[in-house]
Formats: sequence, C-alpha cells, structure tokens
Amino acid sequence: MYKRRLTMYIETLKKELKNKKYRMTPQRELVLKVFIDNESKHLGAEDVYRILFSNKHTVSKATVYRTIELLVNFGLLRKIDFGDGIYRYELAKKEKMHHHFICNVCGKIYEIEEKHLNIIKKELLEQGFQFEDFDFKIYGICPKCSKKTKKKSSNNK
Repeated sequence: MYKRRLTMYIETLKKELKNKKYRMTPQRELVLKVFIDNESKHLGAEDVYRILFSNKHTVSKATVYRTIELLVNFGLLRKIDFGDGIYRYELAKKEKMHHHFICNVCGKIYEIEEKHLNIIKKELLEQGFQFEDFDFKIYGICPKCSKKTKKKSSNNK
C-alpha cells in the first residue's frame, strides 16, 4: 500500500513538473517522501528540513521551502494555518476530507473525520449555503490536558 501511494504521488509530481517545464530532482522527491512517511503529522517546513538533516540528506532550507510551495501549487499538499504563525502542510487527499482539533495547552493537533461534521454541513446546505471546500478547526483542551488540569485543581483544594 505504501509503495503504491509513494509511486502515485511521485508520478503525479513528475507529470506536473513536466507540464510546467521543470525537472524532477532528488531533493523534490525527498521532500515529498517526508510527507508520505509522516502522513499522520502536520509538518512545517522546518520540521521537514530537520527530518531530512537527521537522515543525512543534504537539502538546503531554501530548497525545502521552494519545494513545499511547489507541492502546494501542484495540489499535492494542503497548506494549513492553525493561527500560531507557522504554516503546516499535509498530503492533499481528495478522497478523505478531515478537519482539526487543536489543543490550546499542549498544541497537539487531532484530526476530526468528516462524518462528525455532517450535521453542520447539512444545516448549512439547508440554509442555502454552497461551499467548495470545508476546513473546520476547533480550538480547546484535549482529553489528556483536561485530565491534568482536573488533577491539579483537585490537588490544590
């Protein structure tokens, strides 16, 4: 499954590059591979650079940033702003929309599946809204941090 997904993304990238008269480079492939290898994570450009550096790949920061923007422009990555001043990226998967819960305490990002948001979507459609994209973010406190907060408050009594 992994090898098939990797091949699919790389072939799409090669096709897009060829259409724009760019060439496929090992660095571009490495950056894309980092996102495929870390599919469940929301990586910033610095995260990608650190992963490549820790794996002994020599790719400059500038190349990482340029490649990420290229991948966004080609529709292979989604650019996400969680409001903390750092853009994060994830593989753009047409077949699976998902949304995010961001913990205000630990900063962890949880994915919320589309099925949990069907009530909101249905309500919007019934009110006449038409949308092309649906990016839903909920900010709050995750269960783990919530438990810690409750423990601290009960210990202080």
